[in-house]
Parts: sequence; structure tokens; C-alpha cells
Amino acid sequence: MSIMEYNGAAIVAMIGKDCVAIAADKRLGVQAQTVSFNFKKIFQMNDKLFVGLPGLATDVQTVANKLKFSLNMYQLRENRQMKPRTFMHMVSNTLYTRRFGPYFVEPIVAGLDPLTNEPYIATMDLIGCPMETKDFVVGGTCTEQLYGMCESLWNPDLEPDDLFETISQSLLNAVDRDALSGWGAVVHIIEKDKVTTRDLKARMD
Repeated sequence: MSIMEYNGAAIVAMIGKDCVAIAADKRLGVQAQTVSFNFKKIFQMNDKLFVGLPGLATDVQTVANKLKFSLNMYQLRENRQMKPRTFMHMVSNTLYTRRFGPYFVEPIVAGLDPLTNEPYIATMDLIGCPMETKDFVVGGTCTEQLYGMCESLWNPDLEPDDLFETISQSLLNAVDRDALSGWGAVVHIIEKDKVTTRDLKARMD
């Protein structure tokens, strides 16, 4: 088993019409053994910016703290909110500096531009090679199932409520086919004037 699959995770981000969503499962496992079903994998960086971290649980917490520190320093120096694309480059640089002994995380960035409110999502591998898209990105142990569900259900210009339904169904149906992720989920819908967070019940087996 790959070290990336040791704890299990499923994270997905999707773009809608003037909004963006990011969702993750809650399971923390040690291979097939479940340790917790309330493990945080999505971290809010500022008002309209979130990062999801699938991978090794210890590195998830280390990288989340490092990124929050770097973002706070940037916002103190610049006296403005960091744009999602700038944040993506910062995450990428952070991972690339550790490329010979990498953090075992594959971050997913989702947010709205603080000035234009344009939705943005991106993902990268564990040494920081980025991929930006205009539809959806997935990460974790059930990426194949997530890709299949997202490609079936996602449509352009989804309204916030439709986006919530789409991302929820994609995640719940994908984790049902993966033994290492699931056990509940959390969804964040980011709009220009608010962030809505909802917990989802899922199969607990």
C-alpha cells in the first residue's frame, strides 16, 4: 500500500456560477482500521479561500499549519487578502522546497478572487506540480470513482444549491465504493457574501 493511502481520504472541489464548493470525507484510518470519523481535512485560510489536504494525516496537520502561517505573514505584509491563484503558487513552492523528502499530501485549493469573486480551483501532486481547471478536481484514495461521478453529474454554471447537491452526491456515491474513505462528509459552499458549511451523514461501515 502507498503511504498516500495509509489514512484514507476523499476530497473534491467544484466550480459553479459565481460560487465554488469543496467537500471531504471525515474518516481517519490506519489502513483498514477506522480510528476516527471526525478528522479535519479541509482548512479555511481566509474569508473565501479553502485548502483540502488528502494524504498522510500527520503531514496534513503540519502542512495546514505551515500554510496558515505563510498566508498570515503575507496578509500582514501586504495588508490585503491573498488571491486563490497566489495561494496555489505559495502551496506549490512550499511543497517543492521539500521535494527530496516530500510532505505526503496532494493539496486541493478552492476559493473566490477577493476582488472579482471569480471562482478558482486547482490541485497539485506531492512535489507541487499544479493543475488548474474550470470544472472539478479530486484527490484521495478514491479518485477514479470521484472522476466518474463528477463527470456524470457536473454541469457548467450550477447555482449554489445545485452545486451543493451535485458535489454531495458525487462524494457520497464515490466513497461508497472505497473502503478507505467515507464515514460522513463535510461540504463548504463559498459565495461572494457568505460561506455555507454542511455536514452529511454517510454509511458507517
